[in-house]
Amino acid sequence: MKLTCALGAMLAGMLVLPACYAAQTSTSAAGSTLPEGTLLPVSIGHGLNAHKLRAGQTVRLRLMQSVPQTSVHRGAKVVGRVVSVSTPGAPARLAIRFDAVESHGQRIPIRTDLRAIASPTEVQQAQMPEDMSSRGLNPETWTTQQIGGDQVYRGGGPVAQGVTEVGKPVAYGVEGQPRIELGKPCRGLVADNTRPQALWLFSVNACGVYGFPNLTVEHAGRSTGTIELASTNGQLHLGGGTALLLRVDGQ
Repeated sequence: MKLTCALGAMLAGMLVLPACYAAQTSTSAAGSTLPEGTLLPVSIGHGLNAHKLRAGQTVRLRLMQSVPQTSVHRGAKVVGRVVSVSTPGAPARLAIRFDAVESHGQRIPIRTDLRAIASPTEVQQAQMPEDMSSRGLNPETWTTQQIGGDQVYRGGGPVAQGVTEVGKPVAYGVEGQPRIELGKPCRGLVADNTRPQALWLFSVNACGVYGFPNLTVEHAGRSTGTIELASTNGQLHLGGGTALLLRVDGQ
C-alpha cells in the first residue's frame, strides 16, 4: 500500500486540511455502481433559498471527499431536483431528491437519504485547530473537532470518540464507519456495508441538524429518496458552504 501525502490548499475561501493517507487500490467496476450504505459528504456551492426555488429545478452539490474503494473522486457532482417547495407563512418547506452522481463523464444512478446537515459556520469551525495557538503551524499536525464531536489527530494520530478509535484522517477528510447514537434516528451500517466511508468533516455518529436553530428534517428520505426539510421561522435558506451527509439507499 503506497503512502502519499496531499498538500494543503485554500478552496473557495475554506481551509482544506491535508493528511498523509494510504492510497486505496480497489475500485468499483468502471465506477458504474455505488454500494448501498455508501456515504456521500457534499457541499452546497451558492446556497439554496426556498423562496427562489421552483419544483423541477436541478440542484448540483459538490462531493468533498473521494469515496473509498471506488472511482468516484472528490469534486464529483451529486445531482438532484426540487420536488416541491412551500414558503408562504411558517413553516417553510423544501422537498428535494438526489438521484445521480456525475463523475468523469459517467452518470451513476442512486437513491439517497439524509443523515446529517450542518451550517457553514459549523463547517468552518470543524476545519480550525482546537488549540488556537496552533494556527500558523503545519495543518497536518492540527487537532480538529468533527461536526458531532469526534477528535481528529492529524500527523499520525487517529480519529477518536473519547478514548475509542473510530476512524483515520485521510486527504480532505476522514474515513470511518457510521455508528448509532442512542436517542437519535440514524442507522449504523446499512446492507452489511463494512467498507470505510468518507465522512469529510462529520463524526461517525453525526445525525440530524447542526447549526440551524429553526431547521428540522421532517423526512430523511429512506423509503422514497425524497428529503423534506422545514423551517419554523418561514425562512428556509441553506447558505453557500452548507454541508450534507447523504447515504446511498439504492439505485
